[in-house]
Amino acid sequence: MPTMFIWLGFFFSLAMMILIARKNLWLGFIIGALILGFINLKPVFIFQQIKGTILDPAILLLGIAVGIIPLIGGVLEESGLMVGLFKNLRLKRKLFLIFGPAFLGMLPMPGGALLSAPLVLRAGGDISDKQYVAINVWFRHALILIYPLGALLVTSKMAGLYLYRTLMYLIPGFILMILLGWIFLLKGIAGNLPSQKHLDYKALFTPILIIIAAPLTHLLLMTLFPNILTEIPLIIGVSVSLVLAMLFGKMKPFDLIAVIKKMKPLKYFLIIIGMFLFLNIFKASNISAIIAEIAISKSFTIVVIAAFLGFVTGRVQMPFAIALPIFYSRFGADSMSYLLFAVMFFSTYMGYIVSPIHPCVSVSIEFFGSNLKGFYKKLFWPVSISLAIVYIIAVIFI
Repeated sequence: MPTMFIWLGFFFSLAMMILIARKNLWLGFIIGALILGFINLKPVFIFQQIKGTILDPAILLLGIAVGIIPLIGGVLEESGLMVGLFKNLRLKRKLFLIFGPAFLGMLPMPGGALLSAPLVLRAGGDISDKQYVAINVWFRHALILIYPLGALLVTSKMAGLYLYRTLMYLIPGFILMILLGWIFLLKGIAGNLPSQKHLDYKALFTPILIIIAAPLTHLLLMTLFPNILTEIPLIIGVSVSLVLAMLFGKMKPFDLIAVIKKMKPLKYFLIIIGMFLFLNIFKASNISAIIAEIAISKSFTIVVIAAFLGFVTGRVQMPFAIALPIFYSRFGADSMSYLLFAVMFFSTYMGYIVSPIHPCVSVSIEFFGSNLKGFYKKLFWPVSISLAIVYIIAVIFI
């Protein structure tokens, strides 16, 4: 098959994937994967990749676990536990503007930025609209950068790396985001957050304990039972958090039906299937060998290309699912290291945060009555400095 035809097919599959994913992420992955397969593989080999993906116990269990995670957020919201948490915070305004959006960011909920936006408004009326938008988007995504049950869970699995070790390599990126956000976004903000006089410790700490119960249970079971499939402790961990949320939120099993309808866990399960289907078909296709011949450096691939894909897709898992096989094709799977993964993930994350098709960006701009120009003006330096630092790290150490 002519190389030019293979290239056109590859870019067509990416274009269709990105276009469809703007409305339906899992469908975009699956259609993009099938287009790539039909262009590069015989039908029998496509069927083999489909069968291998949907029958892989690790992928299926990961999909189930990822489907449970948004239910935790839904229960916390419906039960009012999240409201109790923020009513009892005793923080400086700057710390509240960091903690509030960051904590809610750990809950993968549809339109999640609309949950943190009203909280940001509690910090006072002396903050400009464009500053509100930048604060809500930037800090909302700071903590989830290192939250083990967020985007990091799936991407580390795709890279074949140990989840909690990848987390450690991303902690400097988290610190960098907080520092740059403090310098560029919280300038001129002072004073304390207005709060109620009576402090309810139960209402304050219950949601926090519920959310951290999942990764703590996951890590504990992985340590105690190192030889079992890692996705089994994961499912147990997220299930523990879900049960605790329902118990403390005083919700009955029947109440979970409404949460399921709202949060649509099947969608998250299908996203995982679609991601790994695309990755498997890509690995089996001719495009892998062709990309391997391109003379691009590791630094350019894991920083510039990764950030660009995050920007044009407005996602984290999708661009990583594209960038990772490109990297493997060019440099080999054995070239992946924890530092390299952290740089690629962080770069993708930066592109994703400021993407105009990132839902959190659009709903925040709409909520605060701002515009895209003001948003980019506020985040230009934090994002530029972040990418410059990781590029330097990539050049020197990778």
